[in-house]
Amino acid sequence: MGVEIERKFLVVGAAWRQGAGVRFSQGYLNRDKDRTVRVRIAGEQAFITIKGRTKGASRAEFEYEIPIKDGQELLLLCERPLIEKVRRVIAHDGSTWEVDEFLGENAGLVVAEVELQSESQPFTHPEWLGEEVTHDPRYFNSSLSKHPYGRWHGASAA
Repeated sequence: MGVEIERKFLVVGAAWRQGAGVRFSQGYLNRDKDRTVRVRIAGEQAFITIKGRTKGASRAEFEYEIPIKDGQELLLLCERPLIEKVRRVIAHDGSTWEVDEFLGENAGLVVAEVELQSESQPFTHPEWLGEEVTHDPRYFNSSLSKHPYGRWHGASAA
């Protein structure tokens, strides 16, 4: 079984804007809290991913590459709205960060994630790291698909 252990943070400032990003479109065939089934197109690749219930900062994860045409057709079956974002991958002091700048109905939200080997693994915080939101389910992509950031009461740029 695959296990994903990640910590998630809001992003501040503009120092994270390094290099070109990759455009992502993703949708959910199922957004149940016990299991989510996601379809994602990242650049010219497509994936289907099944994730289990989050426990702490960990959850089961199974991801498989699929043909791009299948990904495009599966996105048509997904619940709306789709998640649209640009991802930048940034190396910082031995860690690899994925910084997602959301578009569309989630515009104004920028979130950084770091994948870890254990929940207690130490890591250095980049200067552009803001508040930790690992345990706030509103920031799960599956939640943002159902309740977009742009609709939150008092939502402002992160």
